[in-house]
Amino acid sequence: MKHLVSPSLLSADFANLQRDIEMVNNSEADWLHLDVMDGKFVPNISFGFPIIKAVKKHAKKPLDVHLMIVEPDRYLQTFKEAGADILTVHIEACPHLHRTLQAIKDLGMKAGVAINPHTSVNLLMDIIGITDVVCVMSVNPGFGGQKFIDNTYQKIMALNEIIHTKKSSALIEIDGGVDLNNYKQLLEKGANVLVAGNTVFASKDPLKTIATLKK
Repeated sequence: MKHLVSPSLLSADFANLQRDIEMVNNSEADWLHLDVMDGKFVPNISFGFPIIKAVKKHAKKPLDVHLMIVEPDRYLQTFKEAGADILTVHIEACPHLHRTLQAIKDLGMKAGVAINPHTSVNLLMDIIGITDVVCVMSVNPGFGGQKFIDNTYQKIMALNEIIHTKKSSALIEIDGGVDLNNYKQLLEKGANVLVAGNTVFASKDPLKTIATLKK
């Protein structure tokens, strides 16, 4: 399959949010990535349900919602109602991960699981069969603009082995530090979805940057 690009709205200009959403609508991007942070799971707070609902009104791409929050099970229905198409929870925040992923799917969304840089992909072995997306964090979650962690390449290859062994159709999404210098290598190692924030929205020509990431 051709790889996907999911620009991260966290790096957009919030004073001109509709303009930036329209840019993504008119681009070659496939999804629109939204990071939800609660100040507990990560040391930062981002946007909540009103912003997601507002984005949904204008976005023509599926909303790829990444929950960096504790107790995500409490809010699955509300994120569905707000407009999430893909809902990703962190393995580190879910003591009953299989149940959480199944609940997301039962609500009609694609179910994703995110793993922090220190978390082994081997922990996904038993749930990879019901997972639509594995979001591999290539920086420590919580802030944009961080330096890419090189061990991510090895994790992608190891994850591909698991997906192949388990005959899973899960997509491998890379989130953090993705730029024009490393995206080709990420794709060569087996990544399927590229999340790009600063690389896109700080670019002089975001449309061209997205088109380059799609090549």
